[in-house]
Amino acid sequence: MKTAQIVPFFATLKAANPMPNTELEYTTVFELLTAVLLSAQATDVGVNKATRRLFPVANTPQAILDLGLEGLESYIKTIGLYHSKARHLMETCRRLIERHGGQVPRTREALEDLPGVGRKTANVVLNVAFGEPTMAVDTHIFRVSNRTGLAPGANPLAVEKQLLKRVPAQYAVDSHHWLILLGRYVCQARKPRCWECIVASYCDFQPKTPAPQG
Repeated sequence: MKTAQIVPFFATLKAANPMPNTELEYTTVFELLTAVLLSAQATDVGVNKATRRLFPVANTPQAILDLGLEGLESYIKTIGLYHSKARHLMETCRRLIERHGGQVPRTREALEDLPGVGRKTANVVLNVAFGEPTMAVDTHIFRVSNRTGLAPGANPLAVEKQLLKRVPAQYAVDSHHWLILLGRYVCQARKPRCWECIVASYCDFQPKTPAPQG
């Protein structure tokens, strides 16, 4: 993707969806952190089903701890890797209480110090909760960035660095939502739906996938 195409690419995505947001359901920063921690190698739909049961019962660090490990697992057992996620979440809740007064910290360093919170999770929290122009590179963003030529890279960190360089400032805060949604629903892994794509004219991918016949 040529530099001159980047602004119209994002302008088109913005016109179609002016106020994008995560598809994870949450009402507080702690709920967001919990949902993102649970979402690794799981779908947002699956996480939302579990948190709809969990959050009315426990949506603070202390309330999660009060459930106990087995109690927590009973709410999230429909999510993949739930044993390790439950352990990480319990330990994160302990650390939030001991080191941060029960509040979710606002710095990358403090977030990445929490068990089960890596760079991608920290980027989501910084972006969605605190409005920072971070790039949380998941499988969708990695694929879209490489396939379109927007921000090619051999690994998520390389793609993240390219995005931070190439995405114009006026689109930076919302860009990762647009790219995730594009990858999830249109620029899909096995067969991109190029015939439905509103930004296909700016994309390097060739040949474009034709619409199915019949």
